[in-house]
Amino acid sequence: MDIKAQTYKLIDDLKAVCHNYGMGNDGNEYKVITQIFLYKFLNDKFGYEIKKKDSRIASAEKWETAYSELPEDDRLDLLDSLSPDIPRLYPEHLISTLWNQQAKGDFDLIFDSTMVDIADKNIDIFSTQTTKNTKIPLFEKLTNFVTDDAQRAPFARALVDKLVNFSFEDAFAESYDFFAGVFEYVIKDYNTNGGGVYAEYYTPHAIAVIMARLLVGDRQDLHNIECYDPAAGTGTLLMALAHQIGEDRCTIFAQDRSQKSNKMLKLNLILNGLVSSLDHAIQGDTLTDPFHMSDDGKSLRQFDYEVCNPPFNLDFSETRETLAAMPARFWAGIPNVPKKKKESMSIYTCFLQHVLNSMKPNGKAAIVLPTGFLTAKSSVEGKLLKHIVNERLVYGVISMPSNVFANTGTNVSVVFFDNSKSSDKVILIDASKLGEEYQEGNNKKVRLTPSEIDMIVDTFLNKKTVEDFSVAVSYEDIEAKKCSLAAGQYFDVKVEYVELTQEEFESKMSELTSNLQSYFDEGNVLQKEIMEQLKRVKYEQI
Repeated sequence: MDIKAQTYKLIDDLKAVCHNYGMGNDGNEYKVITQIFLYKFLNDKFGYEIKKKDSRIASAEKWETAYSELPEDDRLDLLDSLSPDIPRLYPEHLISTLWNQQAKGDFDLIFDSTMVDIADKNIDIFSTQTTKNTKIPLFEKLTNFVTDDAQRAPFARALVDKLVNFSFEDAFAESYDFFAGVFEYVIKDYNTNGGGVYAEYYTPHAIAVIMARLLVGDRQDLHNIECYDPAAGTGTLLMALAHQIGEDRCTIFAQDRSQKSNKMLKLNLILNGLVSSLDHAIQGDTLTDPFHMSDDGKSLRQFDYEVCNPPFNLDFSETRETLAAMPARFWAGIPNVPKKKKESMSIYTCFLQHVLNSMKPNGKAAIVLPTGFLTAKSSVEGKLLKHIVNERLVYGVISMPSNVFANTGTNVSVVFFDNSKSSDKVILIDASKLGEEYQEGNNKKVRLTPSEIDMIVDTFLNKKTVEDFSVAVSYEDIEAKKCSLAAGQYFDVKVEYVELTQEEFESKMSELTSNLQSYFDEGNVLQKEIMEQLKRVKYEQI
């Protein structure tokens, strides 16, 4: 069994333990899975790194034993020599140590205290934070999620049992593509109908890759790049962007109000070697309380690259007036509160304004938007559409296939922005007819194939015109179409000419005339019937 299959089996085994102890599809299951998986990853990463530092540990039959037997001074020197992105683990923190204590009756307390102690000793590096600067530790107590006190120790033992016979060591040589797949596998059960609001905004890996490739291209001269997502979710977009740039050449900045997403984002950052960015992963409401500000704290921080897949419609009626009191940030306005369906408020318009405000003078951005935005005529959407066209900010649009995103029936498009305003034309791509269908549970979904992804990228970067697929349009032509960014409105209308004999022509015309007459006759019958029914309607006083 290769390392990928082994990793997937470990994830399945951990989920099975949760199910056996009553947490299947429970709101706390994802906390257990992400934390235990991360604990195992960091335990093995620590062992892998100290082997490279100390020959005594590298040559030992069991590295854990050799590390535990080091003189204390040697152990402290070893820890000091490690890079900051490696956790500091002490002998009592190792999985092997927990394994050897399983017979103790209070093993659940030992297990939880171990996790908390690891988090405490690594709080400065391995933590995220809230907008109020509260540190969110790496780990928390887990056994209290089991309702039955008597089952907590067996639950902890069952988790440790699944960890001891597997090693991540072979995986450390793997690349982003490996860990992206592993991460998607970890969270797949939490990206279903039962996943709630979070599931709606999860971005498929293929879409994330397209956005990253089109934003960055093949540039190799990038250094000290700052990347940002104001609705980061689990970080799929940011991970793809960081990989395209080079994980060692960029810093990630993120914010999202979801506690669940923050935990998963933390896992994603660590798996992809972006530990130094953990401190910039913020839990909190980006719109009302943006964390990433300029040095003077008076304006939004600006970034080189931005990506975003915001919630489209959401009830934010309680904070609407707060946002409306910030006209400098939300210059296009704030959507009104619908009288009947508050949850249909177009919150994406606020995120779009935030993204545009957060671009450096030469910054670029890509944001997922409902396709309906491309032809908006009025209200906040219409004002935003005119702005991005008139100011020459938009330089490309890709309309995606239906059902390519999780749990949303809304057709979506990806809109690309360049604050340098260096483009003379906008590339519009209609990819709605692409993709292959596949079954996921009870749902039919669509995914783009690798060849289709390459075709989209090539067409976009080279601004190719392809019949019924893409067109490069001037800003003047777009303005003449009332700023519409729908590709189909710019495609050439095809007129087919067919040679017919006189007999064929007369036969065709006769058929068309006959069909049309039957429609008229049917309409007349329906009209009479409706009128008769209306005559029977009488007023009755109650």
